[in-house]
Amino acid sequence: MGDFILFAHRGASGYEPENTLAAFERALAMGARWIELDVYAVEGELIVIHDDRLERTTNGAGFVMDGSLAYLRNLDAGKGQKTPFLREVFDLVGHCAGINIELKGPKTASPVAALIATAITTGRMTAEQFIVSSFNRKELLHFKDIYPEIRIGAIVSGVPRRCVMFAEKTGAYAVHAGKSMVNRRFIAAAHCRGLKLFVYTVNKGEDLKRMEDMGVDGVFTDYPDLWF
Repeated sequence: MGDFILFAHRGASGYEPENTLAAFERALAMGARWIELDVYAVEGELIVIHDDRLERTTNGAGFVMDGSLAYLRNLDAGKGQKTPFLREVFDLVGHCAGINIELKGPKTASPVAALIATAITTGRMTAEQFIVSSFNRKELLHFKDIYPEIRIGAIVSGVPRRCVMFAEKTGAYAVHAGKSMVNRRFIAAAHCRGLKLFVYTVNKGEDLKRMEDMGVDGVFTDYPDLWF
């Protein structure tokens, strides 16, 4: 598959509780070259969780942003796993894989940029190991202003042509699109502007082959062993 990238979506979330250290460790053990995760900023810490509410992925209740850090860290995120800090994921990954960080919560751009900068300046990781993405255009543009050296991915929905134009305008490295949006015309529009096209969420072998045959650059999957 050449340079085709398979992102472990919230880690190996088809096998372990999503966005937990167990899921990321399982993804690395399966040979994933990239993992994907989601972050919120709570009380000065970046916490890794996808939903804005706690009920689906933890034994807690309410909105993530309404909980104290102590409360969030005491929750069970599945199989006894805690909801991790982003810095803990960096410690786990080291130089083993790249990390696509999706900015989910408000005011995440600045602390994510600061944590990445620390990881790079201390030699724990390199700039090439990061892609920062978001549906939130304001946060994505803010991150790009703070740290233009780090690649960004524009997560899009809606009219493909407008999505590609936005990504190009922001200086994005990639467009991240749902598989129902993707066709050869969309792929060509992205590629002719120098953009990579990564597709979410692809969990079946036949869909993976279809995406590869159409010429996308990679997919997000809950099953990092989908190729094998």
